[in-house]
Amino acid sequence: MAAATQFSVFLVNKPGVLAQVTAALAKAKVNLVALTLVDSSEHGVLRIVCEQADKAREVLAKTHDRFTETEVLCLDLTNEPGAFAVAARQLAEAHVNINYAYCTGGAPGGKTTAVFKVADMKKAVKVLKPARPPAADSRRTVKRSPKRR
Repeated sequence: MAAATQFSVFLVNKPGVLAQVTAALAKAKVNLVALTLVDSSEHGVLRIVCEQADKAREVLAKTHDRFTETEVLCLDLTNEPGAFAVAARQLAEAHVNINYAYCTGGAPGGKTTAVFKVADMKKAVKVLKPARPPAADSRRTVKRSPKRR
């Protein structure tokens, strides 16, 4: 789990515009961690999280002048039914509002990345932080002597 920079790129809704932006990022060897695109009749909003935010910022500044940056929470989940629901429930129980969220399409049996835009980042990190495993029982740490024949 980590906080990350998400870029929201405002695109004209025409063929090739999405390809231009993603090709420019690819040419600069910026790896996309997650991506979603929503549209209206006139424009689309491309939301991306990249491994190299500084490099992505440079590319977007040169190739596209309409983008914003937002801090989001990226959470690695197992790619199985209910994994996203557990995280959403934990946030709900802690009264942390999820403004929006999206996931990568992880490989079967592998991992997926969930991206959350939340109202309270600090609280969300605290809520979703994995619990520490229980302390080892001291009786289990004592080795038994080998059986005598």
